[in-house]
Amino acid sequence: MKWHATTILSVRKGGKVAIGGDGQVTLGTQVMKADAVKIRKLLDGQVIVGFAGSAADGFALLERFETKLKDHPNNVPRAAIELAKLWRTDRMLRRLEAVLLVVDARHSLMLSGSGDVIQPTDGVLATGSGGGYALAAARALMQHSELSAAEIVRESLTIAGGIDIYTNTNLTVEELPCPSTS
Repeated sequence: MKWHATTILSVRKGGKVAIGGDGQVTLGTQVMKADAVKIRKLLDGQVIVGFAGSAADGFALLERFETKLKDHPNNVPRAAIELAKLWRTDRMLRRLEAVLLVVDARHSLMLSGSGDVIQPTDGVLATGSGGGYALAAARALMQHSELSAAEIVRESLTIAGGIDIYTNTNLTVEELPCPSTS
């Protein structure tokens, strides 16, 4: 997929998981909004979701995911799989163009409309038009710095915002404690 929408990044490090995104909304070649918030806390802050792609599609998927979370409140992977199945089979949902990154204390997942539910081996996930830049920066900072998860997310998104024209540096970053001590 060719995303011209945003950049979302998640990093697990030092007993924390952080997820962040930029605030740019682009319509064609115009920046329509610079301070959109594409990161949302769900289940009383136990789960954080970010989306890249069409804003309306992202919000529609976010609502559907929240419903699945309520059906499976202590099982984020199950809620993600149920959404992915629905996304693949529902005629209306199949047309939605967005990707969700979902994190909780134990899991980091990427959900796509092709039915993918991906969990990274290194605790780093990125999506969106600047996702490749943010991912590369985050992996380098994980190996070569003492920055926290949230600091890595912020620095990596700033780097991506300096390269990708569909990503700005008006950032939203959220963090959760997690049992991992990586």
